[in-house]
Amino acid sequence: MNFESMKKFMNKLTDWVIPGNSAVVYKDGEKVFEYSTGYSDLENKTEMTADDLIYIYSCSKVTTVAAALQLYERGEFLLSDPLYEYIPEFKDMYLADGEKKAKAPITMRDLFTMTAGLSYNCDTPAFSEAKRLTDGKMDTLTVVKCLAKEPLLFEPGCGWNYSLCHDVLAAAVEVISGKRFSQYVKENIFDPLDMNSSCYHDYDKTKMAQQYIYDTGGARDVVTLQNSSGDRGVIKNAGEENSLVFGENYDSGGAGIVTTVNDYAKLAAALANKGMGLNKNRILAEGTVELLKTNQLNSVQMKDYNWRRLAGYGYGLGVRTMLDRSASGSNGSVGEFGWGGAAGANVIMDTDLNLAVFYAHHMLNPQEEYYQPRLRNVVYTSIGS
Repeated sequence: MNFESMKKFMNKLTDWVIPGNSAVVYKDGEKVFEYSTGYSDLENKTEMTADDLIYIYSCSKVTTVAAALQLYERGEFLLSDPLYEYIPEFKDMYLADGEKKAKAPITMRDLFTMTAGLSYNCDTPAFSEAKRLTDGKMDTLTVVKCLAKEPLLFEPGCGWNYSLCHDVLAAAVEVISGKRFSQYVKENIFDPLDMNSSCYHDYDKTKMAQQYIYDTGGARDVVTLQNSSGDRGVIKNAGEENSLVFGENYDSGGAGIVTTVNDYAKLAAALANKGMGLNKNRILAEGTVELLKTNQLNSVQMKDYNWRRLAGYGYGLGVRTMLDRSASGSNGSVGEFGWGGAAGANVIMDTDLNLAVFYAHHMLNPQEEYYQPRLRNVVYTSIGS
């Protein structure tokens, strides 16, 4: 293994528009790479480290689906179960015109696979009602019950749309487990894996990396590397807020985790090792991890799953999963799986090679089309060198 190309790639990103980044790689349960470059605080020139706290946004989804699958393993639900068996408010759903009733119920599988017909629109009457009902605290289950009043974009199971499905899944975990989602995750994922720096709300803000945004001024996202004189945008401090945490009691299954690169790599290592943590604590059975990374989308749903950076990939139970090396242009393994986040976090897992990678920067508008496919190629090149 030789990670010089990985270091050079990370340096290239911070020489471009990424203020700072960090990565950790595990191979066969051993940490083989840790590197950070650039700044966690650009204004004060504080160097980035793998122990800086960051928002990982949608990389939180990997935790959410793993947590929910623990309940599946215990026989608490089947993927084919209608969601309304656990949250009755979802029993009678209507389509986008608000008049035509959906023929099929949303199933638990639909939540995992983003095929429920939900959206990511957070500016709806449902959120206003939830804010009123909770006096702004926005507890997860109340918010999700209000979301059930919103019309669906399509018949459940008849399309794919990236949405609040995993936030609804977190609410279902609350109902089934009888515990607040953040508490369930702490007890069943974070604590068993010794992820002591990971949480949903209670963190030391003095250890938080500054969050930035790459502002292109309305121009199309930059997808080619340019030097500072050629950039069409500017880096701005984005403040301390996570816009997808809607209130102090909202445990966002889709975007709520605060963690460090060192800490979240432990979850990646456990899933890459077929559910067994670095400390030998098992969080999922091998067969469940295999199911997690198996493409769940049919040919109709795959037509909607058309993000350019995920060409050649399918979608498992909440994660991308590589199906076709030729279509993806990837030098990685068929079956490599993971996901990314809105500020630049990205998790890569490979059970065939027992390989786990957690990479992150902390910049909204993170240039995913540029860095994600290249990062995957560099990782596989590094471990094969």
